[in-house]
Amino acid sequence: MKKWYIVWIVWAAIAMDAFAQEPKRVACVGNSITQGPGRDNINSYPLMMQKLLGDAYEVKNFGVSGSTLLKKGDMPYWEQAQYQQALDFRPDILVIKLGTNDSKPQNWAFKDAFLSDYQDMLNAFLAVMPEDGKIYVCLPVPVFEDNWGITESVIVKEMTPQIKKAARGAKASIIDLHRPFAKKKGLFPDGVHPNAEGNAQMAEIIAERISK
Repeated sequence: MKKWYIVWIVWAAIAMDAFAQEPKRVACVGNSITQGPGRDNINSYPLMMQKLLGDAYEVKNFGVSGSTLLKKGDMPYWEQAQYQQALDFRPDILVIKLGTNDSKPQNWAFKDAFLSDYQDMLNAFLAVMPEDGKIYVCLPVPVFEDNWGITESVIVKEMTPQIKKAARGAKASIIDLHRPFAKKKGLFPDGVHPNAEGNAQMAEIIAERISK
């Protein structure tokens, strides 16, 4: 009897150690800046972040180019396959960077719903995350040229305060990606999307916060 008890203790210890080794799941939700050159492209910031964080984390890129946070936007993230995939992933950590496309005139026409839609998005993920899960809400990077209707003044003056409010309501951490790039126009060839070096710096900023 004693022998079997010892065997059970050893087995339990091995199982607990294996469980402890499971990597933390990190879901990166966002638009083209998250998707990057491709979800599986090494120059996308989530895959760069995977290298920085190492095997203790499993980072997945759920970015969708052109997507909006607004449910009534011209391409709601809510309606993309990656949204459900991100929920099914049941992340331990959520990194969300949405809002840039919402600043377009046809989307910001529904700005009165932005805060509630953001709160709904965060709550949807909180519902599938573990109790000790962590959400990082990213403030959009700067827009140096108002291309495709994307408008810097809308993001800074109207949208950012609402993003911060949604984050506080969900007890999420805020990562400011606007300030670090404010004087780095050269990293944004088209004025909106960061190049490989910009993605690398973004990955470093977010990975540093996660690793803490």
